[in-house]
Amino acid sequence: MRVLRALLGALLWILAAVVGLLGILLSVTVILLPLGIPLLMLARRLFTRSVALVLPRKVSHPVEEVGRAARKKGRKGRDAVADVDVKKLGRRARKKASETGKQAGRKTRKVTKRRRRGLSRLVS
Repeated sequence: MRVLRALLGALLWILAAVVGLLGILLSVTVILLPLGIPLLMLARRLFTRSVALVLPRKVSHPVEEVGRAARKKGRKGRDAVADVDVKKLGRRARKKASETGKQAGRKTRKVTKRRRRGLSRLVS
């Protein structure tokens, strides 16, 4: 069955190439342009179909072929996320940000005090 699909895909690919070449030739002439553009679109669809026939179904339709292994991994991931305490992580992050903000404020106040002292010495 796989060999038959591959053979059919190869024949369809050759047909798509011929139709595409004919579409390009018709598109070159301005008068036959309305015939060439639909032939090019048909060639694109034929190429897509031929590749889908040659490739395995899991590759050509990955969304439809989700198996038990993917569902198991999804359950494991869900359980791993359920173990994480989001509130605790948020509190830690807020506390750390608060501490760094306080430290930055202290440094800024020290620098401004020094600058004020330096400016007051210059003015007086």
